[in-house]
Amino acid sequence: DAGYRGMSGFIVEANAEGLSLGKKETNMGQRCSDTRSITFNNVRVPANQLVGESESGGWMNAMNAFDLSRPNIAAHATGLSRAAYEHALQYSNERQTFGKPLHKHQAIQFMLADMKTSIEASRMLTWKSAADADAGIKNTESAAHAKRFAADTAMQVSTDAVQVYGGYGYSEEYPVARLMRAAKVMQIYEGSSQVQRMIIGREITKNL
Repeated sequence: DAGYRGMSGFIVEANAEGLSLGKKETNMGQRCSDTRSITFNNVRVPANQLVGESESGGWMNAMNAFDLSRPNIAAHATGLSRAAYEHALQYSNERQTFGKPLHKHQAIQFMLADMKTSIEASRMLTWKSAADADAGIKNTESAAHAKRFAADTAMQVSTDAVQVYGGYGYSEEYPVARLMRAAKVMQIYEGSSQVQRMIIGREITKNL
């Protein structure tokens, strides 16, 4: 039993006999994503469609791909956070309570300040992991840092943006509701935030 060391990766043509797609799922967020189940029923795949140089290289190919894709997800999450923050900042200037704009209240200032700090940190971690990849430096750990922190930041910042909007934030008429729905999947795909913590833990303790 080779376990994950025996996994192989293949390119399967979309029109392959025996391959079928399920219905398009209705996602909580990112609804433009065409999310479907895929069923393989006795699908035959030619050997020349093997991905990589060996039959047992599938797992490592996937892990190496994650090192490159996770900085992209981190960048996506950082952009989402920035959008939510900018909407909240603008609204805090437009909305008046007790005779002054929302941002004049210290509670709102603290929320906006925390949003901005987390966004700046997300951006730096994302740039670091991407720079490592560009330089040919193994970025498994830095990619996990970036993806985990940026994804969690996107969820927190978008949630706080809804809070700044108050009841309006819960309405689909305003953009922050959509951003909050879209943020959740950042903590799930390309390895969940919990998986990223596992990776970081293994990387920092592997030489002990």
